[in-house]
Amino acid sequence: MSLRSNIFYKRLMCLPVGIAASSALFLSACNDSNIQADTGSVEAATDLSVFEGCYTVSHDEPAQIKISQQDGSWVMQMKEPASAKRVWDDAEPLEVIENSEIPQFFSIDPDNVDAVIGRPDRVLVLAHVKPVYANIDPLLDSEYLSYIYRGANTIYRVECDDVNTDILANPHANIVIDNVNESL
Repeated sequence: MSLRSNIFYKRLMCLPVGIAASSALFLSACNDSNIQADTGSVEAATDLSVFEGCYTVSHDEPAQIKISQQDGSWVMQMKEPASAKRVWDDAEPLEVIENSEIPQFFSIDPDNVDAVIGRPDRVLVLAHVKPVYANIDPLLDSEYLSYIYRGANTIYRVECDDVNTDILANPHANIVIDNVNESL
């Protein structure tokens, strides 16, 4: 190889290296250095308005739980028995529950849940399941799940009413269960 072609070859090799370096500089210049990624921030605010309304454990029962917003905070109220002088009890505060806590209350993938709200003592926790997931899961017939003192089930959103009902009535009061193995 002649001296002239060797110099040409070395200069030709500088061209791809220069293009790669300038491309990297160009791409890094496109990144706005004034905007910093905030990876440690809290997720976007959860829309709790999906919970506003009344709920019951069966389609054919009157409302038993009422979720509303009062003075900027979310609260729940339970329906009073027919003997009370009012329809709803005193409002109890509710708080947002993180998706990481969902497995403590429900056997559902947290990715399939929009929002979770509950009492601070966690005796009552409500979850709103994404409508798409509720439509494909045969075990769900409602978009709402409730966890009430160690038990989870679907609940139904119903119209709120101001009618007292005897929710404390015990339909099983007259049933007597005898011990079948008394001889043991």
